[in-house]
Amino acid sequence: MINFLTIGIILGLSAGFAPGPLLTLLISETLRHDIKSGMKVALAPIITDLPIILLTFLILAKLSDFHKILGIISLTGGLFVLFLGYENLRSKGVKLNLQEKQSKSLTKGILTNALNPHPYLFWLSVGAPTMTKAMKLNMIAPFVFIFGFYTLLVGSKLLLAIMVGKSKSFLSSKVYIYTMRFLGFVLFGLAFVLFRDGLKLLRII
Repeated sequence: MINFLTIGIILGLSAGFAPGPLLTLLISETLRHDIKSGMKVALAPIITDLPIILLTFLILAKLSDFHKILGIISLTGGLFVLFLGYENLRSKGVKLNLQEKQSKSLTKGILTNALNPHPYLFWLSVGAPTMTKAMKLNMIAPFVFIFGFYTLLVGSKLLLAIMVGKSKSFLSSKVYIYTMRFLGFVLFGLAFVLFRDGLKLLRII
């Protein structure tokens, strides 16, 4: 149980701090309006990701006995996490163009996240094999993973809204950059775990 909670925390923390459309919207809303506006955007994943998680569970129910398919999914997830880790290592901070029109509404935050391909890729390639392993332990373990992931995903974005609201230079600071690079190395380790699990499911090792 602790293992799946830890994996959820690491992935959630990395996703929360990673640059992307939702983070850009969060920052610009915080700078244009106030911390409260940025915090509203941070809550968007809780709403948009629920259908994706339910879809993942339906897929798992049909694929749970097909080890080769799950092995391929796990290897794909390893590649995706490896890419995320590489992106973290290349991070040089976040730059904004505040001339772009961004909405302050929670609705626009939801649309931004819903149209972002990363949540779909994550749940189908990383979330699926992780929850498959968790379900073999017990029925509570997948929810422990989801709890850890979203607590840190939303929590880190809420923290960023507060930090940006108080210090506009935070996202170009060494603290942010080094945090991203550290998380990049951690993601490399998680990618290795997914590769290992995929190869085991394919009975290569």
